[in-house]
Amino acid sequence: MITQQTRIPYLPPRIEGLASIALNLWWSWSREARALFQSIDVALWHRTRHNPLELLCRVDPARIAACASDSDFLQRYDDVMQRMEHEADHGDTWFARNYPDLNGRPVAYFCAEFGLHNSVPIYSGGLGVLAGDHCKAASDLGVPMVGVGLFYRKGYFDQRLTPEGWQEDSDEEYDVSSTPLVPVSGPQRQPWLTTVETSGRPVHVRAWQMMVGRVPIYLLDTNLEANHPDDRGLMNKLYAGGPELRIRQEWILGVGGVRVLRAMGVDPGVWHANEGHAAFMMIERLRELVASGSSYEEAVHQVRAQSIFTTHTPVAAGHDAFPADQLEACTGPVWEEMGIDRQTLLGLGAHPALPGQFHMTVVAMRLSARVNGVSRRHGQVTRNLWRDLWPNRPWEAVPVTHVTNGVHLATWMASPIMALLDEHLGPDWGERLEEAAFWDRVLTLDHAKLWEAHIKQKRALANFIREDARRRFARQLKEASQVVGAGTLLDPLAFTIGFARRFATYKRANLIFREIDRLRRLLVDPWRPVQIIFAGKAHPADNPGKEVLQSVYQFTRDPEFEGRVAFLEDYDMHLAHLLVQGVDLWLNLPRVPLEASGTSGMKAGLNGVPQLSTLDGWWQEGYDGLSGWAISPAGEGADADAADAEDFYRLLEEQVVPLYYTRNASGVPLGWVEKMRHALRLAGSRFTARRMMREYVQEYYAPAIGGEASGDDPPTA
Repeated sequence: MITQQTRIPYLPPRIEGLASIALNLWWSWSREARALFQSIDVALWHRTRHNPLELLCRVDPARIAACASDSDFLQRYDDVMQRMEHEADHGDTWFARNYPDLNGRPVAYFCAEFGLHNSVPIYSGGLGVLAGDHCKAASDLGVPMVGVGLFYRKGYFDQRLTPEGWQEDSDEEYDVSSTPLVPVSGPQRQPWLTTVETSGRPVHVRAWQMMVGRVPIYLLDTNLEANHPDDRGLMNKLYAGGPELRIRQEWILGVGGVRVLRAMGVDPGVWHANEGHAAFMMIERLRELVASGSSYEEAVHQVRAQSIFTTHTPVAAGHDAFPADQLEACTGPVWEEMGIDRQTLLGLGAHPALPGQFHMTVVAMRLSARVNGVSRRHGQVTRNLWRDLWPNRPWEAVPVTHVTNGVHLATWMASPIMALLDEHLGPDWGERLEEAAFWDRVLTLDHAKLWEAHIKQKRALANFIREDARRRFARQLKEASQVVGAGTLLDPLAFTIGFARRFATYKRANLIFREIDRLRRLLVDPWRPVQIIFAGKAHPADNPGKEVLQSVYQFTRDPEFEGRVAFLEDYDMHLAHLLVQGVDLWLNLPRVPLEASGTSGMKAGLNGVPQLSTLDGWWQEGYDGLSGWAISPAGEGADADAADAEDFYRLLEEQVVPLYYTRNASGVPLGWVEKMRHALRLAGSRFTARRMMREYVQEYYAPAIGGEASGDDPPTA
């Protein structure tokens, strides 16, 4: 049973549907729904960081009463309600039209994090945001899907920087009533749906439902009075604690996730593990098949046939592996229920180069008939990285394919850009995205109008930076020099570069400062100034990443840069929207080939923001010379950091900055806007979540649901 528990006060009957709109995250990618909430109270909408539940709780009751008698508001309210009802219908969708025989059993999509909106802070970065866009695209296309994740009561971490630039990690629990999470109770009205044995005792698991258009996502939670005190905080934080906590979280995700779906009567036709964190889901399905009478070999065959595994990590150290004794302490003798011995279970996660370790990615690869990376380049890197599991094959023949990531257009494209497309392409352009040559028409957008739409977004970013710095200073969270470092001296008209991502060493944020004097000349040029905005968090356990962040932050305090280097704290989805929509150039400097995909550049592209990047991840297959700039690969044996830095400076000095500042008589940089048009066309035509989801359905989901064998052998045990 699903019960709605929110603190929304009384709404007039005529507009009581506002609550149901706010409880389905579909509103977050509906322009009409967002505009409806904004019209209730513009200032409060911005102060609540676009959270309609908080808006409805805090708005003046007199204003709500006025809305209920405003004919214009009521017309827009009725339109939004009708649109939401249409979006809930599974009858006439792309999936229903193309796969009528498969429209029944859903795809179960397991992931350790989901980034759907900043009001639900259960994500850390790219993996979670990709999972959120995946579910949104499934909703748009009518793909029957159910998501399974974990409910982190304290989310990831809130970032604060000391005056010296050292990252501090706060530990605050957010208000669940300000989120669209709704508790699901068991058949006897008990608060939990299932029980999972771990660390020698039973742990009751409940679920919270979050609706994402047509797609329900269930987040698992152990904070129940019936549980042992040590188990109640298991899900407090995302990626927190050591390996002992992490393996228990992943055990609950995999085993508890399968059992929660069973308890709710959900019978998936295919099971998709998004990263190795979810691999225990496959172990649980083996266990239940053996318990129902299948032989272990039959169970392995069936689980493989219905399983899909997506890996996102091209770095070997980024994959979870646990010592055998730690696994046993978490799971107990689960092999006995699977009809096998301990060694056979350990063999599922055995990697030839890591004796004594239970490797989660290896488990997922052994128990999935279909395995993919997240870009063409990443597929190649993954085949090479895991070649030891197929010792009798050349690495090129390792059965790992790829589906290049995409981003959800309606989530990441700014409203002014959408309005411009309405004017240029017609209000129904969103329904014609797959038409041949549709995106070519973007190349005829009026230069001045596209530039005007971009400047509007640039002003919105500047306003946010100023007001956020003011708020932090007023709350005595900042000293004066930190207020400068937060961007208050940035020039709204100057050429602005955005660099926002997780602060890991391989992403090389500090490469920008390799030649200080050369960079300074670029930044403080009185005729063609350049400024750089940084944002991002280092993993709490990543000390080298924190050191990179601290070294970058120091430059925000250097008066010789004249306030043209800024660091924006507490990077989240709300800030990400403003950055990808409001900077002039998106910068990405990963050390090749360590970037799996890098979707932030796609989001920028959807807003007409060109990218400058090394040829890695999605840019390796997307770069066309028209929509941005590429740093050439370093020569054999060359110092890649030195070569890439030289190329970075040269491109800015000789091509990027001059192009931006070359204006016509009306002040429009025609050459730059041409790059913007090509960036928009590239991202829209090739790198959307809609295209990504269609590929998953056609190449992975439909064959698996239809029982087609993959034809590939599992890795050697």
